[in-house]
Amino acid sequence: MIYNEEFETLPREAIEALQLKRLQQVVGRVYHTVGFYRKAFDSAGVTPDDIRSLDDLKRLPFTCKQDLRDNYPFGLFSVPMSSIVRLHASSGTTGKPTVVGYTQRDVETWATLMARSFVSAGLNKNDIIHNAYGYGLFTGGLGAHYGAEKLGASVIPMSGGSTKKQIMLLQDFGPTAICCTPSYLLFLAEAGKEMGVDMKSLRLRVGILGAEPWSGRMREQIERELDITALDIYGLSEIMGPGVAMECIEGRNGLHINEDHFIVETIDSATGEVLPCGTPGELVFTTLTKEAFPLIRYRTKDISRLMPQVCKCGRTFARMERISGRSDDMLIIRGVNVFPSQIESVLLGIDGLEPHYLLIVDRDGSLDTLEVQVEVSEKIFSDEIRELQNMEKRITKDIKDYLGVTAKVKLVEPNTLERIEGKAQRVLDKRNI
Repeated sequence: MIYNEEFETLPREAIEALQLKRLQQVVGRVYHTVGFYRKAFDSAGVTPDDIRSLDDLKRLPFTCKQDLRDNYPFGLFSVPMSSIVRLHASSGTTGKPTVVGYTQRDVETWATLMARSFVSAGLNKNDIIHNAYGYGLFTGGLGAHYGAEKLGASVIPMSGGSTKKQIMLLQDFGPTAICCTPSYLLFLAEAGKEMGVDMKSLRLRVGILGAEPWSGRMREQIERELDITALDIYGLSEIMGPGVAMECIEGRNGLHINEDHFIVETIDSATGEVLPCGTPGELVFTTLTKEAFPLIRYRTKDISRLMPQVCKCGRTFARMERISGRSDDMLIIRGVNVFPSQIESVLLGIDGLEPHYLLIVDRDGSLDTLEVQVEVSEKIFSDEIRELQNMEKRITKDIKDYLGVTAKVKLVEPNTLERIEGKAQRVLDKRNI
């Protein structure tokens, strides 16, 4: 089933024609309404009239997160505050948060794209959606909420936290889908087990999971623990929130990008050069229909690869591979580029390890060091010390073989590492402390 068949199955030529028309409109609008863009375009020697084809997009300058911070809070809005009906903000891990505004039409567009996403996951108005994304300034909670209501489904606005209550409602209300981060869903599965709940007996059949990179191994773990189909959803506050791209239940191989509302490029993070389709690189998004807060060539720092092949579900939008990491959380260990998700894939491929780990990066003199702390199951932890030592050696070897970096591995007891309700904190980089 497809939500907007008219748009989601357009031929490539029609998609590109629509994108060009909308790109020309948004470029002209930001040039005349946002001082930052007028100055940036003038500095780059480009005007809206120069955008005659989609290939001309690369003539436009990039927008980065620092530009949003420099224009905090409302400097990049292209409409007056009287037209703004909603404000959201990113988590703001460093400094002030980045602020995003929405007109009424923006909110309606967002709800429609989230409804599309739910339909991609096989949901309809008869479903009950347990929404454990955080409500408030974070875009996840309200984005999923409005999409569920747009679809006509029943929504449980649970938000994050209150784990025991979450599990009680999952039992009592019988939701058929859950929205949250993948790490939190694993945490719920673990907590349910400790409460004596058979998590496989729940009515849940689909998990719509995002807000953090996660591996195929973690997907397998989630599906095994809960007996559900786990699907990836992608978005970021600056671009819209969740619903920019979504896996479909038919393909489960790449996330369909809503190309009628966004143009996506991949670039070399170091040089800014646009990469050929299919080459892994940093995702760059241009919004085509946002009124309040349009962004031109926004550098996301997310690493992925575009997949132009048409999916068997019938949707013709290009897909992107699941995020493999971020260019700004990429660890460089003695010259080797390492993403936490790569180490996660190694760990989850070994029986007896739990999906909870912490990477500690430090420096010994002038040399970087990497320690991997990972929880083991109760059964493994009760084994002889020699067996644990052999497992540590195996993990060390696997990380070295697969990633080319030497790590010190430390196995820890179950439930030792801190649990965080929301995005999992996987890295402690002491080099920056």
